[in-house]
Amino acid sequence: MTRDLILVMISLWAWGTGEGLFIYFQPLYLQQWGADPVLIGAIFGGMGIGMAVSQIPAGYLADRLGPRPIMWLSWGLGAAAALAMAAANTLTAFVIGLLLYGLTAFALAPMNAYITRVRGTLGAGRALTFASAAYNFGAVIGPTVGGAVAEGLGLRTVYWIAAAAFTVSTVLVLFVRNAPPEHHPEPHVKGQLHRNSRFMFLVILSLLTMFSLYLAQPLTPNYLQNERGLSVQQIGWMGSAASLGNVIIMLLLGSLSPLAGFLVGLPLVALFAILMWRGNSLPVFAIGYFLMGGYRLSRSMVLAVGRALIHPAETGLAYGMLETANALATILAPPLAGYLYKSSPALVYQVALLSIGVVLLLNLLVWALLTRRKAAVA
Repeated sequence: MTRDLILVMISLWAWGTGEGLFIYFQPLYLQQWGADPVLIGAIFGGMGIGMAVSQIPAGYLADRLGPRPIMWLSWGLGAAAALAMAAANTLTAFVIGLLLYGLTAFALAPMNAYITRVRGTLGAGRALTFASAAYNFGAVIGPTVGGAVAEGLGLRTVYWIAAAAFTVSTVLVLFVRNAPPEHHPEPHVKGQLHRNSRFMFLVILSLLTMFSLYLAQPLTPNYLQNERGLSVQQIGWMGSAASLGNVIIMLLLGSLSPLAGFLVGLPLVALFAILMWRGNSLPVFAIGYFLMGGYRLSRSMVLAVGRALIHPAETGLAYGMLETANALATILAPPLAGYLYKSSPALVYQVALLSIGVVLLLNLLVWALLTRRKAAVA
């Protein structure tokens, strides 16, 4: 493991600690400001728009300028957004800070491209899952601490502490060095990525898969508080269980082949939806949140799947296209979740389960056909 990969992982650990302090309480804080489930879903959808429109340009610039300056810009913007959310005294001001924070997701493609290039002797899938595990290891303690602080001092205080953690993370990432250029014996023809049919199939499948995996997540804190009677502190424990699940699932399953890791996240999140829908005790909900780590596994592994289908010179742009697809899922899923929740809270989980089942079968069919076609061509 290289020095720069370790430094990025430590920075991600600090960021995960800060984000874990508030991320699972976002819908509850919006509810405190007077937002109903439909409006909360729309706000999260708005965050997804910011995430979506920035991914491909950021990936393109990472290929041209290198990923490091894009990472620096995102980290700094994230710290500023956390300060804006902490200082907000109206719903509008808070939503502006929240949307700015969502925009910082443009770092995902450059960061993952950077991790891929400084991974040393690690495989791409293992390096990406290690980095994701580092982030989630920090996020394990964040929700529990955030819940305790929120109970005693209010949710606004949580955002001030998170801003301090983000500042530390930003300082750390400033010390990473330029990523070395990747060399590949095959010639690279610019502008050919959109003609890569297998990669474009992956982009579409990633959108559908992430939509099905994310649908049950945005309003689950509201569901647990409003329908199951959990306190803010107990919801914080659920967030810690989720982050612990992310770490353990990443470390245990990160050595799977990228495609297998991408697909295995689907049944894990299906179990999460079942336990939220049918569960009636704190341990059952904690197990469900633990299994939600399948979402992170699939999101990391899809990048490794994509990298195997492209020329290394296109890594940043390819990651940007995949992250755009993932962000589109976060645009579309929350408003639908809000509509379903308003009709019947349990309907969110029922529709999510149906969606996961359909998408899993679609993935298996498409990859079987693509594999058969590749074998026939060979």
